[in-house]
Amino acid sequence: MGARSRLAELLSKAPTDSRAVEFEESWWHWGALRSTARGLDASLTEAGLGEGTRVGVVLENRPEHLAVVCSVLATGRCVVTLNPLQPPERLAADIARSGLSVVVASPGTLDDESVLGAVTGTGLGLRLEPDGSLEPAGGSPRPDAETAVGVSIEMLTSGTTGPPKRVRLLDRQFDTALESSGQSPKKGALLRSGVSLVTTPLVHIGGLWSALSGLYAGRRLVLLRRFALESWVRAVERHRPPAAGLVPAALRTVLDAAVPPERLSSLRVVTCGTTYCPPELADAFFRAYGARVLMTYGATEFAGAVAAWTLPLHKRWWDTKAGSAGRPLPGVEMRVVADDGTEAALGDVGRLEIRTAQSPDGSGAWVRTSDLARLDVDGFVWIHGRADDAIIRGGFKVQPDQVRRALERHPAVHEAAVAALPDARLGHVPVAAVEPRPGCTPPTAQELTMSCREVLAPYEIPAHILVVDALPRTPSSKVSRVELLDLVRASLAAGGAA
Repeated sequence: MGARSRLAELLSKAPTDSRAVEFEESWWHWGALRSTARGLDASLTEAGLGEGTRVGVVLENRPEHLAVVCSVLATGRCVVTLNPLQPPERLAADIARSGLSVVVASPGTLDDESVLGAVTGTGLGLRLEPDGSLEPAGGSPRPDAETAVGVSIEMLTSGTTGPPKRVRLLDRQFDTALESSGQSPKKGALLRSGVSLVTTPLVHIGGLWSALSGLYAGRRLVLLRRFALESWVRAVERHRPPAAGLVPAALRTVLDAAVPPERLSSLRVVTCGTTYCPPELADAFFRAYGARVLMTYGATEFAGAVAAWTLPLHKRWWDTKAGSAGRPLPGVEMRVVADDGTEAALGDVGRLEIRTAQSPDGSGAWVRTSDLARLDVDGFVWIHGRADDAIIRGGFKVQPDQVRRALERHPAVHEAAVAALPDARLGHVPVAAVEPRPGCTPPTAQELTMSCREVLAPYEIPAHILVVDALPRTPSSKVSRVELLDLVRASLAAGGAA
């Protein structure tokens, strides 16, 4: 069953009093989700906005927002995600250039004059109240708005290296991704036991995938506004899930807080995606809590994961394959190619190409990614950074991931990040920021430079190193290189960088 028809089935047939989404320790039942979904469909139909309409949603981690997404998908329209976590002027600019017929947003978002002006200037505005009701916010549908029949979602990428871009996810991509992940509902069952914990932003693929795949399977959801340690731990204690998902930064937070193991004793596995997870971090979590950390690898363009660890793989291979991104999922083929496009030998590093029905180009096309990778004889894929991440410093190539690992060798460094700073003479130079390990005396930039000299070539050593309280992050908890460069520039302007 496709995602659209499955959501339509749930919205029409799920018992009104069945629990659907827990938010701030209170439940939204299927009846409440149905009411919001039907209210939106009625408003859009009355405005003449039918199948294929691109519906902008300033998407917050709230039940009524999830109900809107379900309604849009169930009625054959297209969800266009708009990020509420960006400053109002950037959100307004995104809305203004989006060419949308309609935008749905919360009262708090529409209270900003620049955002409201952008919404009503481009199309119809609908105010989504906390109780799930909808009210007109001004404007009218634009008659020349583009439609997107056959497109489920226009999803923002994470924007770690530059401005986020919007990627179209076709119906068949999303359906294939759900099927390959093993999330299909049990035959003949509308709902099932168990819960899914959703802690990452719905506006990015990781959070929205977690929520929609959980609903698709018929499970209840626990939806958090964001990852907050105590709220997440209480949710685990209340619902006793055997599995949960955490990004690497959240894994570190749990470990650093020394959460008592008995509070997380139900967990058997923790899936970890969005960005690279150091094997030593995964091992530390396993030793502390007995939950195996299963890494996943994917991209917005593929509507989710295309490679992953499973529990059986972890039990058999982790000791010898730690650091791998796992094996390709069923229906996914991978190969590595050299610069001239020829297929590389097993074990050689090159550009990763993927062939899958989750691809926007169809199941027969090889899609070249931006990632450098290698494949081994046992079918595991190893990611070696991004091909477009290489920093060319005066003709020398610097791999940021290699510099990051060198910085993280220092015992007082909790996490490091590296970015390319434009330089008039050399083209670009590597710069870095490090977050100190809790309980340790923060290292100096000079100490870090000396440590790097032990393992890096002179041209690989960062030109500037900042020691910060916390690394800047995107809403999906990836380190934001854009903001990192802003911090470096500010420090240089103040004469404070190393």
